[in-house]
Amino acid sequence: MTSAAAAPKVNDFVVRFANVNGTGSASANFLFAKAIFRMGIPVTPKNIFPSNIQGLPTWYEVRVSEKGYLGRREGIDLLVCVNPQSMAQDVQSLSPGGYFLYDSTKRLSEAYLREDIHYLGIPLMEMCNKEFTDPRQRQLFKNIIYVGALAALLQIEFGVLEQLLAEQFTGKERLIGPNIRSLKLGMQYVQQHFEYPLPLRLERRDLIGNRILINGNTACGLGAVWGGATVMAWYPITPSTSVAEAFEEWANQYRTDPKTGEKAYALVQAEDELAAMGMVIGANWNGARAFTATSGPGLSLMQEFLGLAYFAEVPAVLIDVQRAGPSTGMPTRTQQSDLLLAALASHGDTRHVLLLPATPAECFELTALSFDLAEQLQTPVMVMTDLDLGMNDHLSEPLAWEEGRAYQRGKVLSADQLEGMGRFGRYRDVDGDGIPYRTYPGTHPTKGAFFTRGTSRDEWAAYTEDGAAYQRNMDRLLVKWATAKKLVPPAERYQQKQGSELGMLFFGTSAYAAQEARDLLQQEGLVLDAIRLKAFPFGEEVADFVRTHRTIFVIEQNRDAQMRSLLQLELLPTPDKLVPVLNYDGMPITAQCIAGQISRYLSHTQSHYHDLPASLV
Repeated sequence: MTSAAAAPKVNDFVVRFANVNGTGSASANFLFAKAIFRMGIPVTPKNIFPSNIQGLPTWYEVRVSEKGYLGRREGIDLLVCVNPQSMAQDVQSLSPGGYFLYDSTKRLSEAYLREDIHYLGIPLMEMCNKEFTDPRQRQLFKNIIYVGALAALLQIEFGVLEQLLAEQFTGKERLIGPNIRSLKLGMQYVQQHFEYPLPLRLERRDLIGNRILINGNTACGLGAVWGGATVMAWYPITPSTSVAEAFEEWANQYRTDPKTGEKAYALVQAEDELAAMGMVIGANWNGARAFTATSGPGLSLMQEFLGLAYFAEVPAVLIDVQRAGPSTGMPTRTQQSDLLLAALASHGDTRHVLLLPATPAECFELTALSFDLAEQLQTPVMVMTDLDLGMNDHLSEPLAWEEGRAYQRGKVLSADQLEGMGRFGRYRDVDGDGIPYRTYPGTHPTKGAFFTRGTSRDEWAAYTEDGAAYQRNMDRLLVKWATAKKLVPPAERYQQKQGSELGMLFFGTSAYAAQEARDLLQQEGLVLDAIRLKAFPFGEEVADFVRTHRTIFVIEQNRDAQMRSLLQLELLPTPDKLVPVLNYDGMPITAQCIAGQISRYLSHTQSHYHDLPASLV
């Protein structure tokens, strides 16, 4: 192998690790990603794992991008393959000219040979067998040896790796030595047998600033604590379980009396998702800030209770970490496929508020905000993340909290206020915003102003099946919906081209790839206006964007263009105005996928537009 044959690609490549699930490779792979982060270079890792516990193939992708592109990229430049089960697939996935690092303890089958890639054989297991006697250590340190090899091949600073190991094993210093020794074994083998560094290499930069690496589920759990949540009821389900774990960790730190050890929070693992949602509604009705976290199958089971909270007008917060469905689907793959289920949850006419974070920092902020919105609007609010955002680490702005920020509890009457008024109407629209006043149970000794109904009622909360009263109530809920448009976070507009006919609309984790796709298209001479949704219902800025563009590409990660359906339902544009750009294979969408679909569409409809570049005409 000759490293001088190709021009160097500095701080711009993709490394994929092919491992066996349950072999301890995750910590070694994350050590690799963190080392690049510590060298000041933007990096984004993706853990691609099976839904079983142990034994099946698992992959870990790390994209290095000096330009700061944080979405998944098509094409693998270097593949570390230590899993014979997936080797046939892995060797074919490598881009031409790429590097295939494998365990050469056993001879590589000719079936895995390609003439257009470079092979880096390192006898990982043989080295471990010579160095360690414990079978588990042999398995674990094999992973560290290949990290050491990569340190030499890619020019990772060894001092950074040493520092990370020292931090990881604080209190377990006896483990630092064997890890350092394993790293050096890998480095020395490369130095003795290969030309290094590779044309793929790292150079220290100062491009991180104060950003952090954090996953969305951790940020959601912390956001719930900062947002005032004291109760979480949940039932375990991939990929949302770590939201509960994060909430417990942070609540135990910030909601526990340091002197007495008394906890000022409750975390309840319910018997199923139905019970979890019922507990959340009951706790919120009693004045607590309560929430749950789930994924698609759990959301399906919560439908009736979500309808109760919507119609009885009880605050509730739900964090939906979306995965591939329907049914069990692919539990460890990502999608944005719960949008319609969440927005229209329950039977009858319902519309629910959705918040759409794109980064861990927004997971934190929008989770905290969701409790304010739920109480202000007296309705369920759902934070719609996905597996990619929830379980993968992302380069993120620091989690920020404004000093002195007060919780917005909404229209809650005190005993004195109740005493000073006549008959109280729980479901009266006094202010014209569709939001009635409420009280907490036990606020007043005689006035049952906290009474709540999930059946048809009049403005005074009295049961009735009078059609006119029911219709008045349903119309008032639409007035509340209009109020919600003014309270939810507005969409974010990007650089505009004066008079452009073309627009791009995206949300959630699609934003990573969408922003890069805009740059790719601009390099071809095509400039698109863009808007990122942060919430449903849509504000006037979204309606204006749709109104003022001839064609809008709606980018989403599901088969049925669900966000397009919601835009159609709410804004009523002509059907051909919203063009779906879709990805639903369970992997995060890429910029190449988006740009390719847009280019193909425009090349087939070129006569309809006035400002297309020559490359599309």
